Amino acid sequence: MSIDRRELLIGGVALSAVAALPRAAQAEDSFDPQPGAWRSFQVVTRIELAQADSKARAWIPVPAVHEREWFKSLGSEWTTNGHAALVPDAKYGAAMLQVEWPQSERSPRIDVTSRIATRDRAIDLAKPGPSVPLSPEEHKRNTQGTELIPVDGIVKQTSDRIVGDANAKSDIEKARAIYEWIVDNTFRDAKVRGCGIGDIAAMLTTGNLGGKCADLNALYVGLARAAGVPARDVYGIRVAPSKFGYKSLGANAQDVSKAQHCRSEVYLAGFGWVPVDAADVRKVVLEEPPTNLAINDPKVVAARKTLFGSWESNWLAYNFAHDVALPGSSGPKLAFLMYPQGEIGNVRLDCLDANNFKYTITPKEPTAA
Repeated sequence: MSIDRRELLIGGVALSAVAALPRAAQAEDSFDPQPGAWRSFQVVTRIELAQADSKARAWIPVPAVHEREWFKSLGSEWTTNGHAALVPDAKYGAAMLQVEWPQSERSPRIDVTSRIATRDRAIDLAKPGPSVPLSPEEHKRNTQGTELIPVDGIVKQTSDRIVGDANAKSDIEKARAIYEWIVDNTFRDAKVRGCGIGDIAAMLTTGNLGGKCADLNALYVGLARAAGVPARDVYGIRVAPSKFGYKSLGANAQDVSKAQHCRSEVYLAGFGWVPVDAADVRKVVLEEPPTNLAINDPKVVAARKTLFGSWESNWLAYNFAHDVALPGSSGPKLAFLMYPQGEIGNVRLDCLDANNFKYTITPKEPTAA
């Protein structure tokens, strides 16, 4: 049995500092992420397709986000009994590892180890300063619609109504008004599988504004784009507990295979890309102990204040991609690339069905030297 090994240094960036493991969260901690020391993680994705009876394929997202202030993709390496290659996405800069196994390989497997560095973000929205403007191409990409995030029709009508009711004139006023509207009018629906699908026109048409992060943050992105404000989804996975004591906003187990989380950003002149996470406010409402908190509960109030302009570094960012075609697959495009994907023969495996598509994702945070 042959073993393929490859190493990709995505950015060639050396990690200059490694933070120690976070201190245990205290109940009295305020929810106040601030840029500080970088944290490093190694994240291992393992796929095992036991007793495959036909040719098999898999596609594994790997970190491909490079943001000088808060995230570094430091490379991935893999070991497999198949044939693997890194495949980039030209439009969004996403990256996935594509691996194929012949029909003769009855126990396909692959281990992918990705290294990242990340740190907290906090932007003081009362103090604008110089910011790098978006290029015309970036502006277009981050204001146009996607298959499930249109910016016309009912999305545009809803965005106009929100902005008008708030008498919002500037981009920051529009961005804030849409955030507050989502926090007030949506809810986290525990029955939704995975992170949801992000079909925002269907949400608005039916009036069912329940969902999970890929729904609620996609709704934010679509409404902002429809208002002419650049916005984007960031697809990733939680890799550590929250150091601020929020049980609902961290990965609280060694296996984080079900800890995927989509965040969002909005571009504001004078600030650059600003972190926004209305979905996590609704997650705090539903899931933070003792659960089903009131909107005026202090934990919810703190999350609502913090998650427009800040987020915590216990999370890995994969990419910003939408409408993703899996190379070599005749199956449909993905709305987003946040889960490992697999096929046996030409049949797409359900990435949320652990009984038929077995994978694990395990992070490790090294201690400081």
